[in-house]
Amino acid sequence: MKKILVLALFISSLFLPQGALAQSKVVSPNYEIQFPNFNAGAGVPKSTNFWTSGTLGQTAAGLFSSTNFRVKSGFQYIKTIIPFSFSISNISVSFGTLTPGTPETRTATLTVKAGGAGGYSVKAQENHPLQIVGSATYIPNTSCDSGTCTKTQAQLWTLNSTYGFGFNMTGDDVPSDFVNSNYFRPFANAAASEDPAVVMAKTQVTWDYSNNTWPWESQATITYKVNVSGTQPAGTYTNIVKFTAIPAF
Repeated sequence: MKKILVLALFISSLFLPQGALAQSKVVSPNYEIQFPNFNAGAGVPKSTNFWTSGTLGQTAAGLFSSTNFRVKSGFQYIKTIIPFSFSISNISVSFGTLTPGTPETRTATLTVKAGGAGGYSVKAQENHPLQIVGSATYIPNTSCDSGTCTKTQAQLWTLNSTYGFGFNMTGDDVPSDFVNSNYFRPFANAAASEDPAVVMAKTQVTWDYSNNTWPWESQATITYKVNVSGTQPAGTYTNIVKFTAIPAF
C-alpha cells in the first residue's frame, strides 16, 4: 500500500522584490519563512507509451553525522513496506544416475523481495566444477555448442554431443543474454579465482508496476544442466553453488 502525504500551503499574499534571484527569508505581516523550499508533486502520469513515477523534494539528501548525532535525510531512509528477503525453493539438487549423451536438468525457484530504492542483485559462484570428492576427477563446466559461453555470456546448448555442467535463467530480472531456455552459462568458478556473476538484478523496488498486485517480489527459475560423455569416469560428483543476494539503497 502506498502512503501519500499531501501538504497544502495557502498564502494570502506574497511580495517578492522585483528581479530577485535568491533569498534567505520570505516575510509578510502574518508569517515569516526562512530558507524557503517549496516542492509539490503527486500522481503517476502515464499514457499508452510511458509510465512515470516522480518524487520531488529534498535539496540535501544523505547521511549527516558528527560525534553526537546522525541525521538521515531523504526518501531512501524511509522505512520500507517491503523488507528485503531471498529464498531458494530447492537447496539440494540430485541428478541421479547419468547416461552418457543424455542431458539431465533440474530446477529451483529464486525469490527476491527488495524495498530499497536501489533494488538488488543476486550473484552465483560454484566452489569448483562437479568433482569426485578427494580426487582430481571432475565434470568440466560447459562451454556450450559454440565453445564460447562464459560466466557472463550465455550461448546455445542444445546438442547432446556437448558435455559439461551449466545453468539457464528464466523469469524476472534475469540477464538479457539468457535469450530463452536453451541458452546456458557455466558457473563462475571460485577454484579458478573467478568472481561471482550476476544472475538476477533490478535497479528499483521489486514491484509489479503493470498491475500493482501483491506480492511485490521477483521470481526466476534456474535450470541446472549436466551431460557427460561415454569416457567420463564413474563416481559420485558433487559441488556447492553459492548464491549471494545484495540489497541496494
